[in-house]
Amino acid sequence: MTAPVLICGSMAFDSIAVFEGRFSEHILPDRIQSLSVSFLVPTMRKEYGGCAGNIAYNLKLLGGAPVPVATVGEDAGEYLERLAGLGIDVSRVRVMPDTYTAQCFITTDLDDNQITAFHPGAMSLSAQNDLSDAEAAWGVVAPDAKDGMFAHAERLHRKGIPFVFDLGQAMPLFAGEDITRMLGLAQVLTANDYEAGVIEQRTGRSLADIASGLRAVVVTRGAQGATLLTGGETIEIPPVKAEAVVDPTGCGDAHRGGLLYGLTSGMNWLDSARLANVMGAIKVASRGPQNHTPSRPQIDAQLRAAYGIGLPA
Repeated sequence: MTAPVLICGSMAFDSIAVFEGRFSEHILPDRIQSLSVSFLVPTMRKEYGGCAGNIAYNLKLLGGAPVPVATVGEDAGEYLERLAGLGIDVSRVRVMPDTYTAQCFITTDLDDNQITAFHPGAMSLSAQNDLSDAEAAWGVVAPDAKDGMFAHAERLHRKGIPFVFDLGQAMPLFAGEDITRMLGLAQVLTANDYEAGVIEQRTGRSLADIASGLRAVVVTRGAQGATLLTGGETIEIPPVKAEAVVDPTGCGDAHRGGLLYGLTSGMNWLDSARLANVMGAIKVASRGPQNHTPSRPQIDAQLRAAYGIGLPA
């Protein structure tokens, strides 16, 4: 039986609308101080998102046992039904009364410019979702409300459950001392190339120095692959060529899902990071964070083609 993984992070709805014009043609620079504009958006789609939901989705594709730990609003029924229908344990998702689920409203124009509004909703209350009685082989603390991220990290640390710290979109909330505090609780750090640079700058420490106090550091570099720092070694992992580059939204979460599956199924650090690269490449070829639907044999075939290894039996 696959060991459970606690996926601490946000769950959200993303509403994405397309304006079939250009914002620059409707925003007058000399009137910007009294901006009042309206855009007709003939096409719109609603996506299931949030880091906890996305990571859980990808881990489940591999046959893992994700347990998302998140706070949602009273409007989350369809999202919870979707996850439960996929066989994901939603018992640790707490519905907060009189709130909405976190929601992102994005309007994009023909030049790919975006106007975005984010409502945190129930996510702001994530620290109230106590996982102190939970059991798991691994966990991840992914972007969420800052106090919720620390609350989850401290509870996992007290229980002796190793976890991955994924700074991600929460980066603006974390000063150097906050990152240092989190690194003292975590066993693994994951970040993209830009985030890794910010972490080094804010903490005043190199990635190699940070890795010396952790089990591993994994840095994703998009089309350039990834870097794994573990056991005093720095290993460059070649990229996986994606079938198409359609939408990077959720690629980091897909990568975390692959990494966590490897760690809970007996794969070593290098092979776990390789599997993570495969999951990111699969995701980027699909629009939206949870619309890719590869079978486990298909993932296994891509892993073999890219790195000459297979998924655990």
